[in-house]
Amino acid sequence: MAKSRQFNLLMVRDDGSRVVRLSVPGWVIGTMAGGLAITLVGLGVIYPDYASLRHQRSTFAALASRLHTQQSLLDAAQSRMREIRGEIDSWRDLHAKIWEPFGPEAGPARSGTGIGGGGAAGPTGTEDGRAPVKEDMDRLLGTVKEEGASIRSLERFLGRASRVLASLPSRWPVRGPVNSDFGERRSPWAPNSEFHSGIDIGAPVGTLVKAPAPGVVVFAGQHPEYGITLIIDHGNDTRSLYGHLSRLNVTVNQPVRRGDTVALTGNTGRSSGPHLHYEIQVKGQPVNPHSYIWEEPGPAVAKASGRR
Repeated sequence: MAKSRQFNLLMVRDDGSRVVRLSVPGWVIGTMAGGLAITLVGLGVIYPDYASLRHQRSTFAALASRLHTQQSLLDAAQSRMREIRGEIDSWRDLHAKIWEPFGPEAGPARSGTGIGGGGAAGPTGTEDGRAPVKEDMDRLLGTVKEEGASIRSLERFLGRASRVLASLPSRWPVRGPVNSDFGERRSPWAPNSEFHSGIDIGAPVGTLVKAPAPGVVVFAGQHPEYGITLIIDHGNDTRSLYGHLSRLNVTVNQPVRRGDTVALTGNTGRSSGPHLHYEIQVKGQPVNPHSYIWEEPGPAVAKASGRR
C-alpha cells in the first residue's frame, strides 16, 4: 500500500536558534487548493451580479431623491390649486351677489358643477382621495373658462346698464341739513299729518342748485305750491323736481349735464323758510330720493326736523 504523500513546513527564528517542523498531509493541501479554486470561480461568477446590484442601488438612491423632490413639488402644486379653487369659489359668490338684484334670468346659465376637493378615492383617484394632477388641472381650467365667460357676460350687461346708471339722479343737488324727510309727517299748516313727496334740504337763499344727473328741462316756471319750480327729465321714466327756488338758470328743452348749476334756492311758494324741496318721480309717482342718492351725505347733510 502506497504511503500518503506529506508536505513539511519548516519555520526558523531569525536568530536560527530553533526550527519548527510542521507536517501537513497532501490531501489537506489538495482540498485547500480545490476550495480556493472553487471560491475564485464562484467569485468570478457572482462579482458581475454584485457590481450590477451596487450600480442599481446607487441609481435607486438617485431616483428616490428625485422622486422625493418631485413629490414635494406636486404637493406644492396641489396646495396652490386648492388656493386657486378657493379664490374662484369667491368669484362665484361675488358674481351671485352682483346678479341677484337683476333676477336669475339676467345672469349666465350655470352648469352647477363644482371643482371640488379631496374626498373618498374614486376610480380615478388615489388612495388619499386626491385626484390625479392632470384631471384636477383640466377641471380647474374648465372652471376658469366658465368664470371668464361669466365675467364677460357681466361686462356686457354692465355696459348696457351703465347708460341707465349714469342717468340716475345719484348726487345731492344742494348740501345742507334734511329738515323734513320723505313720507308721512306732521303738517306745518294743519294739526293732522300729511304725505311729503320729497325731502326738504335747508339752504340759505341763493345757494347753487346742481343737476344730480344729465337730462332735459321739461318745466321751468311757477307752481301753485312750490313757487318757482324746475323739473328735469333724466330718461327711463325718471324725473327730478326742485321747488321754492329764487331763480332759474335754465329753460324748457335745454339739456343739462351732471353738476351744472340749474337754479338758486329760495323761499317762494308755500314755504315756511329758505330751503329746497327735492323730489324724484318714477313713472309720475314720487319715490324716496335717498334710494337714488349714492353720494355720501357729508357733514353738512344731517337729518333734522322742522320747516317744509
